[in-house]
Formats: sequence, structure tokens, C-alpha cells
Amino acid sequence: MTDLEPPSEEVESLRQQLEDEAEEMGYHLNPDLDFTRNLVRGLLVNEGRYGYHSCPCRLASGDRDDDLDIICPCDYRDQDLNDYGACYCALYVSDEVLSGERDLSPVPERRPSPEERERSAKAFSAPAGETLSSLAYPVWRCKVCGYLAARDDPPGVCPICKAKADRFERFI
Repeated sequence: MTDLEPPSEEVESLRQQLEDEAEEMGYHLNPDLDFTRNLVRGLLVNEGRYGYHSCPCRLASGDRDDDLDIICPCDYRDQDLNDYGACYCALYVSDEVLSGERDLSPVPERRPSPEERERSAKAFSAPAGETLSSLAYPVWRCKVCGYLAARDDPPGVCPICKAKADRFERFI
């Protein structure tokens, strides 16, 4: 066991927590327990390295702001589940995969390159002095599940998917 290798009790505890949260929200973890435990082990290793659960199947930068889109559950999970029956790393699977009606298949990477992410961030910023809305409050969107909240600041935790405040973006 290396210094970063989490104890099996910690792996199982997080796996059970993720499974409970997933089922509560209508999602499912991959039923292959050995495979799922290895992914959970990767989440814990990345938490030890970076301080957050970055996707174990992607290369994280170590900068939380740069990696927000790949903190598990990643921003791409729902679309991957809809299109392919599983998320990129196959930690989460659809009802069809869970029931055996659909086989797991490779999921292409949706994450834009760092250059594309930078261009996109510049393209979506409003010009100085312009407002995006005349609403009394800004609207915040959870980038994980799409939940919308109209308030001064984003919620501390998404009431739907339990993502933290830094996973919200200003929507309007």
C-alpha cells in the first residue's frame, strides 16, 4: 500500500455513501463492485492529492477552479448517461444498463481542451457595464444537475444533487 492508497474501510464507506446519494437522486452506481471500488479508490486518491474528488479517469490539473467540471459527479454525467448509458468512467450507469437491457460501451470525452475552455469563458462574459437581466435576483444554475436558484448567492449545497456552491454558475 502506498501513502496515497486509502484503507479499504474508507473506500467502502465512500462507495456506500455515493450509492445511497445516487439512489436517492434516481441514479445508480455500476453494479460491478470491484470495478466501482477501484473508481472510488481513485476518487479518494485524488482527494488526497488535490483536496477534491476529481474524476479518476481524467487528468486533473490540481487547480480546483480549472477542474470544477470534472469533480465527481462531473458536469458531463447526465448527458453521458442519456446518450451512452454510463458516465465517462462508468461509475454511474442508467436504468437500462443496471437492468441488463443495454450493454456498457465506450463514452467519448466531452470535456473541452484547456484552450477551448478558455475561449468559451471569454465568449460568455458580458461586456463591462452591461447586465444580463432585470430580475431582482441573479439566477444560479447547478452545472451538475441543472437546478436553478434565484438568490443573491448560489446555494451552499444543491438541494437536488448535493453539489457544493462552487459547482454553480451565474445563469441570468
